[in-house]
Amino acid sequence: MRHHEAPAHQGNFVELLRLGLLFAVTAVAEIIGCYLPWLVIRQGKSAWLLLPAALSLALFAWLLTLHPSAAGRTYAAYGGMYIAVALLWLRVVDGVALTRWDVVGAGTALVGMAIIALQPPA
Repeated sequence: MRHHEAPAHQGNFVELLRLGLLFAVTAVAEIIGCYLPWLVIRQGKSAWLLLPAALSLALFAWLLTLHPSAAGRTYAAYGGMYIAVALLWLRVVDGVALTRWDVVGAGTALVGMAIIALQPPA
């Protein structure tokens, strides 16, 4: 390895950060797209919220297409990040304290995401 080349594990770390950020933004788009209709149906908020909800779900679907992996593998890896972001939403938006079980479960899901997303090529 030449001195100006990054070690392979550093490349994996950067790729994991890139994927993690993309998956986190994707999860927020999905959650907003589902949360706004929930507000309309469960809390009687304006039906106009369905328009940004639909746009957010369209953004969610488009963001999932930005991954080079097969769709099923992308969805599987994304699921780990979705769990973590949904729990953050629970804490920040809903104001519900997370339990240690929530934290351990989210951590486990994120490890699963990393294993699926960073597997060596076949």
